[in-house]
Amino acid sequence: MKNLFSIFMVALVCMTMVSCSQEGQADATKAAGDAANAATAAVKDVTATAADAVKSAEPAVDPNQPTTTVSFATETLELGDLEQGEKGNGVFTFTNTGNEPLIISNAKGSCGCTVPEWPKTPIAPGEKGEIAIEFNSKGKKGKQTKTVTIQANTDPNPTRLTVKANVLVPEGAEEAAK
Repeated sequence: MKNLFSIFMVALVCMTMVSCSQEGQADATKAAGDAANAATAAVKDVTATAADAVKSAEPAVDPNQPTTTVSFATETLELGDLEQGEKGNGVFTFTNTGNEPLIISNAKGSCGCTVPEWPKTPIAPGEKGEIAIEFNSKGKKGKQTKTVTIQANTDPNPTRLTVKANVLVPEGAEEAAK
């Protein structure tokens, strides 16, 4: 929006700061009008894109849906040492400790390097399930801590899990990158 405002202001300045000649005024007015039309079109595009993003967003947990509870064997997954570029994999194991089916509507990593896979079908009370995690260490170095946020019909909701790794950079790799 800030950029669109800037475009509009530039168009307005172009309209007011024209030369005294009729031809110069006509050209500047046309240029300012074109810039204003472009700004209007950009606002429409941004609005449409935002509306599309909201429509396609993962549905939120229905507040009228019965809630349950979940217990994770661990809420921190330690992947240990990984060579830079290597993918680390692990699993969070959980149990539906409530009296209603557990429905996980979404699981999302804190960045694109951490990708969770979760059960898409309800987990019955007392049953166990797994959330598989893949961490891609490409471009990372040193100690890494990432989170995975779970949206489900649980109380409390959401649940945040932690993934940790130590990414080792091979000798000479940093110098080669420079």
